Amino acid sequence: MSKEKIIQSIVQQGVLPLYFHPDEKISIQILQALYESGIRVVEYTNRGKQALRNFRSLVKMRDKKFPDLILGLGTVMDSKTVLKAISHGADFLVSPGYSKEIARLADDENILWIPGCMTPAELMQAQVSGPGLVKLFPAQFIGPSFVIAMREVFPDLFFMPTGGVEAENMEGWFRAGVSAVGMGGSLITKKIVEEKDFDLLKKNTTALLERIAVIRIT
Repeated sequence: MSKEKIIQSIVQQGVLPLYFHPDEKISIQILQALYESGIRVVEYTNRGKQALRNFRSLVKMRDKKFPDLILGLGTVMDSKTVLKAISHGADFLVSPGYSKEIARLADDENILWIPGCMTPAELMQAQVSGPGLVKLFPAQFIGPSFVIAMREVFPDLFFMPTGGVEAENMEGWFRAGVSAVGMGGSLITKKIVEEKDFDLLKKNTTALLERIAVIRIT
């Protein structure tokens, strides 16, 4: 799938769920719950020594059961991880910051890379090197007003705030002009995971998608 089509899928979905769990089985159960609720693009974050192993298992399950699911690896910090992620079947990569080295390698490997940006200088680099989707991170330290200002300067970029985005403040972000939001612990909560209440995760995710649809048409 092309970079542009993956970006379109994220924008259309409106939310990019992201998570990590050290247990392979629980990681699979979370992914299945998200898929059954209507999610078709997911970021699995590289935040533990089991992450790449688990990611490979998720890709295998995806290929067998959910062939229309787009699965990316997040928290990609170096070139070594880029190459491992690609070899494990990642459809796209996400980083918490901007790296010229990763930008060049992702371009060479023809894989979508979503960089984290927090300043106009980083957005300038992202606009030159990427196909257009940037992760505003950490969003709680930026705010919707930042998006309003930056959209005038960078009209060709798609903004996706991540970190601190919750159901309660999500509307403000969309009103400011973001194309999607990244949501981790505010969607895949610690309580849900500890209690393995994946039915509640499906219910909450379905409601979230419906809420985003309503925001966009009002």
